[in-house]
Parts: sequence; C-alpha cells; structure tokens
Amino acid sequence: MSDKKFYITPDGAHALRSELNFLYKTERPEITQKVADAAALGDRSENADYIYGKKRLREIDGRIRYLTKRIDNLEIVYRKPDNKDKVYFGAWLKLEDENGETSVLRIVGADEFDLKKGWISMDSPMAKSLLGRSIGDDVFVKRPKGDADIHILDISYDAFGEEVS
Repeated sequence: MSDKKFYITPDGAHALRSELNFLYKTERPEITQKVADAAALGDRSENADYIYGKKRLREIDGRIRYLTKRIDNLEIVYRKPDNKDKVYFGAWLKLEDENGETSVLRIVGADEFDLKKGWISMDSPMAKSLLGRSIGDDVFVKRPKGDADIHILDISYDAFGEEVS
C-alpha cells in the first residue's frame, strides 16, 4: 500500500483494530482447528468442511493483510475544527431537501461509511459538495437517488441528541 494517509474517526480506528484482533485471535484459530479436524478424516478432495475451511482461511488471511496495512496508513482525527460553523471531516449535519424531508448525515472516512447509520464517506460526491459549507447554505448535491438541492440546517461535531428521519 502507498504512503497515503486515510482519515478516520477514533471510533472507526477502534472498530478496525477490533476486527483485526477478532480475526487474528478468535476466528482464524477456530477455522484452523476445523480444517485440521476435517483433514484428519482422510479424503480432502470431497470433504466440504475442509474445502470451505481452506477457502475461509484464505479470506481471513487476506482481510488480516489488508487491515494490517490499512491501519498503518490511518490518520486518526481526534481534534475538532476551530470553526465549528463549517462542514469538515467528522461533522454531523442536519439537512433538508427540496421536498422538506430532513435527514442527518455524518462525514467519515472511507473505511467507516455506513449508509444505514447515515455515515457517508468524505470521498463521496455528496460529501465533497458539502465540505467547507456553512449553516444556512444551499448546496446542489449528487445522490444515488438523484441530484438535489440541499439546505444545511445545522452542523455539529458531536452526535445530535434527537433522531431526525
């Protein structure tokens, strides 16, 4: 992997480290034992447990290699920006679209985006449209469900207390 740094929140970095720890110390030893048990049964060519176990081990090893390299290139963003009235990495946003629908989004790193939570990658077209903007700005954004004019209602660097749908 390159020397490029990837921004991530402290929670996101913790989640990646937890996943690496789980794979390395829990799941990989369990699968290794299952493969060894299946291999002890004899003919491996038609042994589904052995074949699946080896395939799963390759997947786990690949993910461990990826996470190890990725974690080395993370730039954990602990600090909140001095100007909290503008949209920067880690911001929680209350937005209103042209139909009056309100939504809450958070701008996070590529490794932690989760659309179900409303977390979008800072590399996404929508986040790029919002970065650097202020409360009250109207922004034209590209979204998977279609382009829209969005109004920024609020910006916070801590989660909003109430849920907005």
